[in-house]
Amino acid sequence: MTAKKNGKKKRFLRVKVLLVVLVLLVAAFIALCYLTPSESSESGLTSSGEIKDLELPAPVAGEQIIRHTGYTLSYNEEYEVPSYVAYELTRDEVIGGGEREDSFKSDPDVRTGSASLADYKGSGFDRGHMAPAADFKWSDEAMSDTFYLSNMCPQEPSFNRGIWADLEAVVRTMAYDNGKVYVVTGPVLTDGPYETIGENEVAVPKRFYKTVLDYTDPDIKAIGFVLDNEGSDKALQSFAMSIDDVEEITGLDFYPALPDDIEESVESTYSTSEWNFTEYVPNGETSDAAAAAYVGHEDSMKDKVFNAILDVFVEIKTEIFKSLGLTETAKRFGLL
Repeated sequence: MTAKKNGKKKRFLRVKVLLVVLVLLVAAFIALCYLTPSESSESGLTSSGEIKDLELPAPVAGEQIIRHTGYTLSYNEEYEVPSYVAYELTRDEVIGGGEREDSFKSDPDVRTGSASLADYKGSGFDRGHMAPAADFKWSDEAMSDTFYLSNMCPQEPSFNRGIWADLEAVVRTMAYDNGKVYVVTGPVLTDGPYETIGENEVAVPKRFYKTVLDYTDPDIKAIGFVLDNEGSDKALQSFAMSIDDVEEITGLDFYPALPDDIEESVESTYSTSEWNFTEYVPNGETSDAAAAAYVGHEDSMKDKVFNAILDVFVEIKTEIFKSLGLTETAKRFGLL
């Protein structure tokens, strides 16, 4: 009799242990579902950044959209400059090892004709890149395409070679640190009239803007900048503002492909403390005397293994919820 009771107690204890282990495993599974990236939904909207043309602002009425290797621009015929230039910049692209070869040229894809080399000659202004050549070292074709004059604006030399170049280098650091960012940049075209140069009367903008979106887990964030077309010794942080503020100044609608709730959240606020303002300098190169060197590190084997495990788990959890017929419920609670 005693032996039977002891046997029942042992079985009961084993069941309790199994139930506790099961509860812990379920809890761990749910926690990992929340902590790991989401799979693509049917709409293509994901928290890990896989949205088609996420970098593109809303179309500007009457303007031609032109796609070149690695970037897209909207051409303003009235002012002969782009209203915006947009592109995705990844860590691997930042590391790209191509060499710059200047090849400024008119853009044959502009139906009405772009600015010309003659417009800039003797003007005293630099042909200032909007999508900078250094962001496209990953491809000779992409690098060459950045030298189309449709990607240029007249810039004061002290601005183009100074604080504007500094901001471009900082954006490369942002891309390296976060793995991927979405950049939109261009002239402010709402505060004319403007000085013009050349036979094509290319407008000389008074200000330039740049917006940067990090749409990767866990910290989705965005930041904007508006700078006068002149040299400055001020810290770049002093020119920072929210995306909403840049939209008000430029009249453009940035990142409209974002889910509405996320767009409202990331565009209404910004924090300079969430971004690294060190200028990116590739390995083996030296920085300008005024610039702080930044050399990125390679992912460790530990990081690579961890990321691989996360990728596998994302696939597993997706299949589990799918087999249980709970895909929509899981999405509703943020598990997918």
